[in-house]
Amino acid sequence: MKRRPRRALPAALTALALLAGCTVVAVVAVQMIAGRPEWISYHAVADALHATRWTDPAPAVAGAVTALAGLLMVGAAVLPGRPAVLPLAGDPDAPDVLDAGASRRGLRGTLRTAAAGVDGVSRVRVTLRRRRIAARVRTDRTNTEGLADAVRTALEQRLDRIGPADRPAVKVTLRTTRSTS
Repeated sequence: MKRRPRRALPAALTALALLAGCTVVAVVAVQMIAGRPEWISYHAVADALHATRWTDPAPAVAGAVTALAGLLMVGAAVLPGRPAVLPLAGDPDAPDVLDAGASRRGLRGTLRTAAAGVDGVSRVRVTLRRRRIAARVRTDRTNTEGLADAVRTALEQRLDRIGPADRPAVKVTLRTTRSTS
């Protein structure tokens, strides 16, 4: 089970751009029908386009910008995002067991709690990557010998209990708030 995030931001930006274009066209059409001065004069736009030649740099730049925008939108739609739900290891021989998963937020929270439970840890920040879990730990101790290993062990034990399908590597970075002198 790897539930992927929705592509809400690219879809919303595309919808807003199309809505803005359609709104401008509709307002100009209504202004033309009503006999009012238009925001954007159709005749001015048509004259400018008729005066433009294919050998001018403007059509090449407009085409390049349009192609780049299209490639970015296709890339945003096709490339997978970070999974919203991470799969947990299950028994493949048990057909009646449903797929199970853990949310990224829940997994990050439980790992943060496990690391914060180690004696000497004052603050923890956990980040989840595709193949790595990074924990940045702060301590008020002046002697930090063995603390990073204790945090790593606590995180690995919690991962053993959770049982993710793909076991990420654990990296612990330790910082002290006091000087050692």
